[in-house]
Amino acid sequence: MVIIILTNTMPTPDVTNPSTNQQWVYSDIARDHFFNPRNFIVDEPKDGAYDSIGMVGSPACGDIMKIWIKVNKKTERIKEMKWKTFGCASAIAATSMFSVMLTEKGGRTIDQALKITAQDITKRLDGLPTRKIHCSVLADKAFRKAVNYFRNTGQHQRILVQGSKIIDPILNITDKDIEEAVLEGTKNLEDLQKKLKVGIGSPEALPEIEQLLRFYQEKYFG
Repeated sequence: MVIIILTNTMPTPDVTNPSTNQQWVYSDIARDHFFNPRNFIVDEPKDGAYDSIGMVGSPACGDIMKIWIKVNKKTERIKEMKWKTFGCASAIAATSMFSVMLTEKGGRTIDQALKITAQDITKRLDGLPTRKIHCSVLADKAFRKAVNYFRNTGQHQRILVQGSKIIDPILNITDKDIEEAVLEGTKNLEDLQKKLKVGIGSPEALPEIEQLLRFYQEKYFG
């Protein structure tokens, strides 16, 4: 007689939201980068110690990110990146991994670094909870602001302009608002309109709204 014992192989959740009971499980790599963050600093460097500084805050989750970079002027490779954040475990793990990706193997060039996506960071972390993918974008946004180091070197044509386009003129909703909604979990037009009311008073904007929705879904979630 053969006895089959059934066991629950589901991993134990790392986090449970007390309001929604939603559960999140982090990979071993993500946990390691949260508990042992690479290139993290507590005290801010003295003025002039780094070539450039970038800072960004996310109203979506309350995270604030600040990074410092040193760049080899001849090769434009990133020699060093330091960072600090007031944020969640996902933001800490993602930024830690991002800092490794920028500086490993002699450092990436600025152009190479700008091609790193949220999916790239998430893949190196062996995954993040879907609702926390937006946290991996914080480091990228802060880095893009730091890259305006180009302003200090006279390369004005390479400065990244962080502009917004008004999509719904009645509610003054921009493409960045739609981007943030997608990062927070919005998946379709119905969800987007529940969240932002976008397009309800401006039906002529709906084709562009749906196009942006598809674009940001593809950009961040594949």
